[in-house]
Amino acid sequence: MANRDVRLSLFEHNDFQGRRIQIRRGGIAIRDARALRFNDMLSSFRLRNVEDDDEVTLILFEHVDYRGETRVYRGNTNVRALNGFNDRMSSLIVVGRELSDREVNRIRNNRRPPRDVVELRQ
Repeated sequence: MANRDVRLSLFEHNDFQGRRIQIRRGGIAIRDARALRFNDMLSSFRLRNVEDDDEVTLILFEHVDYRGETRVYRGNTNVRALNGFNDRMSSLIVVGRELSDREVNRIRNNRRPPRDVVELRQ
């Protein structure tokens, strides 16, 4: 299953420095980053699927409950600095497959993660 192959490391500072939170599975939605004590702290991250480079999607949301401005990353990605979005993430969704633009827009409009996702709330 693709979700088991997902690895996401969130970092407090640019260049993968500072406090780190590791998520070793996809199919996770974090409705409120305060649950991790990481609200408005994300500055860099590493995202990968160890089995299939293309089968992973990360959606970052500016506000809790999957609201506000978003950033979408598909495929294995290392972001050293979240220019324009630094210290603004308050919720996120990561899945072990490539979500289409249509699926991402549905999440934005409904403020609900995909059905096969475990959701962490505050």
